[in-house]
Amino acid sequence: MAKKTVANKPKTLTWPNGKKVAVSITVMFETWPDDSAPNYSVQTTHLKKGTVDHAAKAWSTYGGRVGVWRLMRTLERLGIPATFFVNSRCTEVYPDAVKQIAKSGFDIAAHSYTQDDLPSYFSPDEQDGLIRKSIDLLEGCAGKKVTGWGSPVVAFTPETAGLLKKNGLYWTCDVTYADLPIKIHTPHGPIAGVPTTDFSDNRVLRASSRDLFDVHRGTFDYLCQHETIGLQTLVIHTQFGGRPLITAVLTELLKYMQKSRDCWFTTHEALADWALKQDVDEHTFQSRYFANSR
Repeated sequence: MAKKTVANKPKTLTWPNGKKVAVSITVMFETWPDDSAPNYSVQTTHLKKGTVDHAAKAWSTYGGRVGVWRLMRTLERLGIPATFFVNSRCTEVYPDAVKQIAKSGFDIAAHSYTQDDLPSYFSPDEQDGLIRKSIDLLEGCAGKKVTGWGSPVVAFTPETAGLLKKNGLYWTCDVTYADLPIKIHTPHGPIAGVPTTDFSDNRVLRASSRDLFDVHRGTFDYLCQHETIGLQTLVIHTQFGGRPLITAVLTELLKYMQKSRDCWFTTHEALADWALKQDVDEHTFQSRYFANSR
């Protein structure tokens, strides 16, 4: 009978404060051009191609009119930090809300000019101008430095990360292929990548809002019980998640997490700082839990 070999146990990796699960709340504050509308809503019937959906457009304005304010109030009441990803056109349409985000102490990240301005649609030179414009508008309105970026619908290109770095940003959330923050090398220097989620509030647009609570509570419990370090990103849109039917379950979820000694409520900026200080580009699942596996 072959002798059983026991692999050396990898060194346990934890967050700086010893917590097991970092929870980062991201609030998406979005807007569309005057002649456009979101291609999704709670309605189940789509209009024929080429027709402006005025109902969907009106629905989307709830985010700046009401939702962003409710989410700020909720997070302030719970004492939980968050990162607001803001289309820079919001500085023109909802300037008071953008200013209040900064006044309330929340982080602000750039999120293009509008939801129709996807980096994937632009050449590198055009992207460069789009990124610069987005940063300048946000900083000019909020009076607060912008350090990170998230592309609408995660529609980045191979050049995007480098252009972000070139324009003075040091993190992006255009990461769907890792579950801890990573270091991305670009022609302009390293930039941090903070993973987003596969289950935002939009996943329950036409389903039960309880699904949002159940999925994220289950994920949180799993990470606490089975992994020494984990990241859980919550993505909430002001036009949908800022409505009582979602804010209610979000509040319940956050209060549940607050009861755990393993929970660390943090921001994308803090997670980016952590990633850039690491001596490796990525702490893979393999390196964390399988020693001598190569």
